[in-house]
Amino acid sequence: MKVALALVLCYLIGSIPFGVIMGRLRGIDIQKVGSGNIGATNVLRSIGVVPAIIVFTLDAFKGCAAVLICESLNMGHVGQYIVVAGALLAIMGHSFSIFLKFTGGKAVSTSLGVIIGLNWTIALIAFVIWVVVVAVTRYVSLGSMIGAISVPAMMFFWKSQHVAPAYLALAILASLGIVIKHKSNIRRLLSGTESKIGQKVDTTKEKEAVSK
Repeated sequence: MKVALALVLCYLIGSIPFGVIMGRLRGIDIQKVGSGNIGATNVLRSIGVVPAIIVFTLDAFKGCAAVLICESLNMGHVGQYIVVAGALLAIMGHSFSIFLKFTGGKAVSTSLGVIIGLNWTIALIAFVIWVVVVAVTRYVSLGSMIGAISVPAMMFFWKSQHVAPAYLALAILASLGIVIKHKSNIRRLLSGTESKIGQKVDTTKEKEAVSK
């Protein structure tokens, strides 16, 4: 019973749409401006830097919290599979939120939070890779995909950390999910129409619509 409750809690935590909440606090429906995504990148373009940092941090916390909740059950060897299930449910919660009629975001920040909970060193390296790619190309989507793909690669070669096979499988699934969620971004990258970091969106009309 406690395992079932923990897994339900992981999904519900993952489902909390912090980007939508932040938008509402600013009088904006974040799902109707910019890319329509509920993550930190669209918050950055639509609202600003500080709100984006807050959303990024809270979304990452969701993934890390799921790992910590499941690890606290102390289920021995089978515990790693419960951690994987909880982490996946948190990620799915972000992408298919019960509070947003099972819509959501691309779960990059939430997936990073999961990796922070599993191995903060790998998470830090992946984040640095993301920063470097975004700084060089100015494409957040490209940095997100490359950073995501780097995680299972690092886990595979991280022999000294004895990464459990279940966690490697989780990293592979999460990275594949992120790439699949970015399929529209991939098309825009190939056509040269992908938005770069720093570009703003006009939220005036949306603010007027929300205020009515």
